[in-house]
Amino acid sequence: MAFLLSSAMGYSQSAFNGLEMGMGNIYRTSSAKSRSVSPENFTGEKGKGGMADPADKNTPNKANAAGAARDLGQGWKINPFVEIQPGQTFTLAELDGPGAIQHIWMTPTGNWRFTILRIYWDDEKEPSVECPVGDFFCHGWNTYAQLTSLPICVNPGSAFNSYWPMPFRKKCRITMENLNDKDKMSVYYQIDYTLTEVPADAAYLHAQFRRSNPTESSLYTIADNIHGKGQFVGVYLAWGVANNGWWGEGEIKFFMDGDTKYPTICGTGTEDYFCGSYNFDREGKYQTFCTPYSGLVQVIRPTSDYKVMMRFGLYRWHIMDPVRFEKDLKITIQDLGWHHGGRYLPQQSDIASTCYWYQLEPHASFPKLPGWKELEVN
Repeated sequence: MAFLLSSAMGYSQSAFNGLEMGMGNIYRTSSAKSRSVSPENFTGEKGKGGMADPADKNTPNKANAAGAARDLGQGWKINPFVEIQPGQTFTLAELDGPGAIQHIWMTPTGNWRFTILRIYWDDEKEPSVECPVGDFFCHGWNTYAQLTSLPICVNPGSAFNSYWPMPFRKKCRITMENLNDKDKMSVYYQIDYTLTEVPADAAYLHAQFRRSNPTESSLYTIADNIHGKGQFVGVYLAWGVANNGWWGEGEIKFFMDGDTKYPTICGTGTEDYFCGSYNFDREGKYQTFCTPYSGLVQVIRPTSDYKVMMRFGLYRWHIMDPVRFEKDLKITIQDLGWHHGGRYLPQQSDIASTCYWYQLEPHASFPKLPGWKELEVN
């Protein structure tokens, strides 16, 4: 995977050798230093893991499993998770570079839409990654579904994994905010990274969340106001349908580098863009699928008088075919179904998206993230 990612993103194998270790070059030695941050080692320092003291009851988030470990003492499983109170923002990691995050694992409890993940590169004041944690890991409906793809995997029972390579030069800060006004949450997590030189042409990962409920003018904007040089590498859509029938006739359009009325890249239909065909249908039923680069990971069907909406989760990764831009990028998708008589039906669906791209800093400001009332799955 590392070789594929580095090659697709335009980095030479030699320049990327110390930053990524994958099947393509796993046999090669490197001067990169492996480190990991977790609640058992908040700083990631060498030789500083598992030092929490079960007798220390005055330091927050330092001995959450002290009761279970009371017969064992220091060095055992003393602080494997953290608790985040309602309205609190907790810093999961602060890393000094140069280096690169290689893997993130976490399993947050509570409402995934009310839990906001943010990542800041170097000394920036505004995050480059800002979205609900469930949507970042392709789970926007707060309901588990097993997912296997190259950059994102979600495993039983609710284990979120990211393999997006995330180089940084000076610093990396990762925070998690609990928007819930009632309930605290807990999160077990581990952030695996390497300390190494970063190539001059290495760009930073960005991820942005948007939602329209319902869509306006039957047109949904996945990304806008992206300025700079980089490459778009994927999108996850949580799509709730308000009408009967097939809902995915809309085309995706990529407006880049000065495009105005008409885009440079135009798709042929929603299921086509997500690398499926003909309504994702087999024998009259939606067929879920997961592949390394695309998938219909969720089909949530009505289950009662109180759960009546069809909901879908889809992802598409541009790892082998990144969409490159020099100056700017805007992406839209049409919200279209079928009228009777073979006419397109402009719809008003509930659509949320998380789009992922790499670009050189600085980046344009993101739209203000909605509050919990606008984020809530209802």
